[in-house]
Amino acid sequence: MSSFQLYNQVTAETSKQTTLRYSSSFSMAIKLLHKDLRQPIYDVYGLVRFADEIVDTFHDFDKAKLLEQFKLDTYTAIEQGVSLNPILHRFQLTVRKYNIGLELVDAFFNSMEMDLSKQEYDAATYQNYIYGSAEVVGLMCLHIFCDGDKEKYEHLKPSAQRLGAAFQKVNFLRDIKADFEGLERMYFPNCDFANFKQEDKQIIEEDIQADFSAALDGIKILPLKARFGVYVAFKYYYTLYKKIKKTKHHSILQTRIRIPDYGKVFIFAKAKIRSQLNLL
Repeated sequence: MSSFQLYNQVTAETSKQTTLRYSSSFSMAIKLLHKDLRQPIYDVYGLVRFADEIVDTFHDFDKAKLLEQFKLDTYTAIEQGVSLNPILHRFQLTVRKYNIGLELVDAFFNSMEMDLSKQEYDAATYQNYIYGSAEVVGLMCLHIFCDGDKEKYEHLKPSAQRLGAAFQKVNFLRDIKADFEGLERMYFPNCDFANFKQEDKQIIEEDIQADFSAALDGIKILPLKARFGVYVAFKYYYTLYKKIKKTKHHSILQTRIRIPDYGKVFIFAKAKIRSQLNLL
C-alpha cells in the first residue's frame, strides 16, 4: 500500500466515524446499502454534518468566517483533487468519481449561509432553503446510486428531491422547539411559534405526506444496490412522521418526538420482510 492509499484509507475512516457518531439512524440505513455504496454516502454525510455544525453549534466562534473558509476549502479540494482536511478529501473524491455537479454544492452552501442570518421564511425562501439543504443532498446520493446512468438519474431525480424534502420537513417539525428557542428560527412560512395552531400543523403534515407519497414511487425503482437501505430510511422517517402526526400541536412545542431503539429494530425487521416479499 502506498502512502497516498493509506491516506485515502485513513480519511475514509474519518467520514465513516463522523456518520456513526452523529447519526445512528442514518448509519443503520447506510449499512443496508451494497458495500460499494457505503463509503461515498459516508463522504457526503461528512461534509453536510460539518457544515451543519458550523451554523448550528459553533456559537462562540465567527460562524460566517468559518463557513466561508469551509466553503472555499471545499471548492479548492474539488479543484485540486486532494485536501489535508480528511472530510473534504473524501468529499472531493466522491464528487469527482460520480460527477456530482458543482451547482448542487453551490445550492447546499447557499442554504447553509441562509442559516447564519435568516430567522423567518416566506414560501419562496422556504422552498429555496429546502432545495439547498435537503433536496440536493438527495441528488448527490442519487448520483452515487445511479453510478453514471444519466437516464436513470434524470428519471429518479424528482423522487429523490421529494424524499430529501420530506426528511428535512420532518426534522423541522420534530425540532420546532429547539430551532425556535435555541436558534431563533422558524422555517415554516406563515407560522408563528407563539401562536402555532393545530391547523398550522395539519397543513405542514399534508405537505410532508405528499412528499413521502411521491418519493416512494421512486424508491421502488431505485437500483437494487440502493433500494433496501433507502427504503429503511424512508420507513424510519415515515414512522417518525406518523408519531408526530398523532401528537397534538402544543405537545411538539414542548418536547422532541423520538423513535426508541426497539422501534428502530422493528422498523428494520418489517421493512426486510416487505422487501423480501417484493411489497415495497
